[in-house]
Amino acid sequence: MTTISVKAINSQHFQVTVVAKNTTIHEVSVSLDYAKQLGTQQRTTAALVEQSFVFLLARESNTSILRRFDLSVISHYFPDYESAIRKA
Repeated sequence: MTTISVKAINSQHFQVTVVAKNTTIHEVSVSLDYAKQLGTQQRTTAALVEQSFVFLLARESNTSILRRFDLSVISHYFPDYESAIRKA
């Protein structure tokens, strides 16, 4: 079973720990404008980050996820990310 833990460093930076076969720690940033664009009216930014990791883990292992990145880069690797995350 995989566990995702999101800790807010501040309103735009988060530490995400993924506990799976191997535990990984990720530093994720997200601008307030991008968070709003993805639908933080319905959820917190931390919840958006967590849902983004659910999206990523459905497509790759936690050890393949970048250790430090801005949330907006996900769509460069997975073009369906933005539409999928808005529906989540």
